Order: sequence, then structure tokens, then C-alpha cells
Amino acid sequence: MDDIERMSWGNWRPSPGSVYPLLEEMNTEGLIKKNDDGRYEITEKGKSETDWPFGMPFQQRPNGVDQMLGEINGYVQYFEDLSRTDKAKLAPYTSKMKEIADRLARAGQQ
Repeated sequence: MDDIERMSWGNWRPSPGSVYPLLEEMNTEGLIKKNDDGRYEITEKGKSETDWPFGMPFQQRPNGVDQMLGEINGYVQYFEDLSRTDKAKLAPYTSKMKEIADRLARAGQQ
């Protein structure tokens, strides 16, 4: 996400909720593959494609629970990748993350 922001000269900083679902879709389609270190790599199929599904560089609010869960999933994938690559970045936030996870779990039980 930092690289995308840098490449767009600061005009677009995508959220994990928009990037990770796209990466997951591209992985499913065989355009990219996710390595053990959490980084993505373009496949031969991906290199041969000309129509990339990046869409417009702006945020849209989720419409409904399915889209909200998709966005949350994107953030969770981002945290998982950070946990694998740079745990120190998450360390100051673990209690806040647990609090949010607990609230979400309680909301699902009500």
C-alpha cells in the first residue's frame, strides 16, 4: 500500500480493505501467487493479461454486511501479513485489536 501511494505520487493510498480482496481475487484467478513470506508475485498468466481489474482509485463505502465483512477480511489479511513480516509494528496495538475482535464476536452472538 505504501508502494502504491508512492507510485501514485501520494494521490491514492488504498486501504487494506480494498487491496486484499483484489489480491485474493487475482490469486484465485491465477494472475498472481502469494508466497510464504506474504508477498505476491505475478504469474505467467498474469503477465499475459492486459485488462487488470484495478478500478478507479477512490474509496467506496461498503453496501451491506457482505461487503463490510469483505473489507474486514482485507484488514485481517493485512494484519496477518504484518505479523509474519514485522511483528514489532503490531505490538503496540495488540490489546486494541483484541478489544475490537471481542466486540465483533459479541455482535455476532446477539
